[in-house]
Amino acid sequence: QVRVEESGGAVVQAGGSLRLSCETRGLTFDDYNMGWFRQTPGKEREGVSCISWSGRETLYKDPVKGRFTISRDNTNNRLYLQMNSLQPEDSGTYFCAVAGIYRLEQICTQKHGINYWGKGTLVTVSS
Repeated sequence: QVRVEESGGAVVQAGGSLRLSCETRGLTFDDYNMGWFRQTPGKEREGVSCISWSGRETLYKDPVKGRFTISRDNTNNRLYLQMNSLQPEDSGTYFCAVAGIYRLEQICTQKHGINYWGKGTLVTVSS
């Protein structure tokens, strides 16, 4: 049974940092591209950052470029998102996505080829 579980969400002040983690079980982790998505109430889930199966290729959506860093540990089947200089508009529920070997732009923008989702972890950035 595949399991995808996020952790690390918290309440943080603007300008602060958080590191999100995503643990996966029941799948061959490095067979998949991975991504982080964010959703706020009443809005569609949107891509934040995606990473290739090897970790050599990454993609960041414009609002987080230069502030967030995506990485993965294929030995321990984990995905990470280091978030720095957080702003109130970064608030939301962050979801880990397990995707097939598609172009990162397709995954992050169109949610194309996503096989599994986690249940999300809540990030709240106070001003």
